[in-house]
Amino acid sequence: MSDDRADDRPPPAVLDPAAGAPPAPVDTDGAVGGLAAVVAAREGKLERLRAQGIDPYPPRSERTHTAAEAVAAFEAGERAGEPAGPSGVVLAGRLTGALRRMGGSMFVHLQDGSGHVQLHLQRDRLGEAAFEHIDAHFDSGDFVNAHGAMFRTRRGEVSLAVERLTMLAKSLLPLPEKWHGLHDQETRFRQRYLDLVSNADARDRFVKRTRIVSRMRRYLDDRGFLEVETPILQPLYGGGAAEPFTTYYKALEQTMYLRIADELYLKRLLVGGYERVYEISKDFRNEGVDRTHQPEFTMMECYWAFADYRHIMDLVEDMIATIARDVIGGTVIDLGGRPLDLTPPWRRVTVREAIREATGIDIDDTYGDLAGLRAAIRARDLEADPQPTWAKTVDELIGEFVEPRVWDPVFLMDYPVELSPLAKRKRDDPRYVERFEPLVAGFELGNSFTELNDPLDQRARFEEMAAARAAGDTEAHPLDEDFLTAMMHGMPPMGGLGIGIDRLVMVLTGTPNIREVVLFPQLRRER
Repeated sequence: MSDDRADDRPPPAVLDPAAGAPPAPVDTDGAVGGLAAVVAAREGKLERLRAQGIDPYPPRSERTHTAAEAVAAFEAGERAGEPAGPSGVVLAGRLTGALRRMGGSMFVHLQDGSGHVQLHLQRDRLGEAAFEHIDAHFDSGDFVNAHGAMFRTRRGEVSLAVERLTMLAKSLLPLPEKWHGLHDQETRFRQRYLDLVSNADARDRFVKRTRIVSRMRRYLDDRGFLEVETPILQPLYGGGAAEPFTTYYKALEQTMYLRIADELYLKRLLVGGYERVYEISKDFRNEGVDRTHQPEFTMMECYWAFADYRHIMDLVEDMIATIARDVIGGTVIDLGGRPLDLTPPWRRVTVREAIREATGIDIDDTYGDLAGLRAAIRARDLEADPQPTWAKTVDELIGEFVEPRVWDPVFLMDYPVELSPLAKRKRDDPRYVERFEPLVAGFELGNSFTELNDPLDQRARFEEMAAARAAGDTEAHPLDEDFLTAMMHGMPPMGGLGIGIDRLVMVLTGTPNIREVVLFPQLRRER
């Protein structure tokens, strides 16, 4: 608190030109000549501060309250009938919006991580020299300490009557013009810091993301799952149908891969005696980018000994509903103006049933017959990209005709064995495996199996994958002898699950594009 402050309370007749929500930030230099002139003007202010012996980037700052705490303390005092608001308040944050000068007063808003509060600067309270110094040297975007007392303006806005304003970090580049917000999508993604400064919705979305992940961790911890870490850099890749990113380890003179999944290492831990494990991790797949795909993404994978895929279905629908209730406030989500109901139980439907509902094709009629399935597609005038195998054609039908029809969540179950080399065959029909994908709002959220634990069956499937890879299938992963050795020591029956965190955040926050829920998404190089 300043020692030379005059009066904790401003005079009653306070001009208040902009009560209510703060204006969106704009540059306040008034410079003519474009960005270069604005930067030059701000650099001039910086040099003048230094010439006056003022450090524009001091190593220490003060704070007694956040903006939200200061407003709450004032309002609590009002309710208690206290005649004056709290004094000795020190705020720290960024100036947003122009310093609006009205005669002997100036108004500006301060924003911190908790919200914003209006600052009232008055010549009579600050003194002529300090008042003019602030007007000449401070701009929108600067970080400051503001010392003073809280009060309510005539128009009803809780504000800080500033007694001293000190620079914490001089901003040399102006914030973008934001009366209408920062709308250029490329700028928002490339310079996410500007998006966060200007868009409260973006800040809130990433806070929710953190809370979603924290609540997921707590959910799994409470059910006896052990969080572990497995290698990101791997000598062999596996656990998914994807092309990896490749690098080279000089010390070992060995090609290495960024993991595409955590699966094979996590399963080794169940061989070692753990019964419930999970990992929240970054995975990498060298694939295209669209509204639901990023090459670097966050996954939660868990494995549960002595469970099967039906146990995992129960876990998934309960976990996601619990997260939605605790973080979002309910299980009905507004997604693009349309309600999405995550309330359990979710519908369960087989791949065969879903394709028949969507296309009229019964895949059992052509099982394993690529030509027959293609003929059935042509007979119904359906458009589907040609695929090299019967199973991949089934997968194409799922992507083209089943997923887009789904809105409220569905467990799509029982996939052809050729699509699922790590899943256990169905007990009543070995052509299919005990696998499901949770589908929501037109895309998959994850993948789950009753995990294959027969090492001989697993070897045969790995060999089929190796043959496909040799034939040019870049998504087929190599045979992993060490994993097979682990299985041969005995692997318990288990259910496994992978949930895409980015996609889950999309659903729970009602966000249509994955780049909106990744702080720094991958983008094409600027040209």
